[in-house]
Amino acid sequence: MPSTEQRGSIWWRRTRRLTLLLLAIWFALTFVAIFFARELSQLVVFGWSLSFYLAAQGALLGYLALIGIYALCMRRIDSKALEERHGA
Repeated sequence: MPSTEQRGSIWWRRTRRLTLLLLAIWFALTFVAIFFARELSQLVVFGWSLSFYLAAQGALLGYLALIGIYALCMRRIDSKALEERHGA
């Protein structure tokens, strides 16, 4: 059975890994919408350019999804750490 310090280290490693992964996804989501905006503006959806939809709605929905994913994953990480702490 790992010590309290080892359990804390495992928890922090999992939390950092999740945070870095979600930050990389956040950066990619933002970068794609900005970097490819000129090319995406050639595609038209319902009379508006696709870059407009990505900037106005798509990116915001992506950010909201990232927050939800973070909350769900952290709940799992925390409950697993709590189970390990109590020996369940």
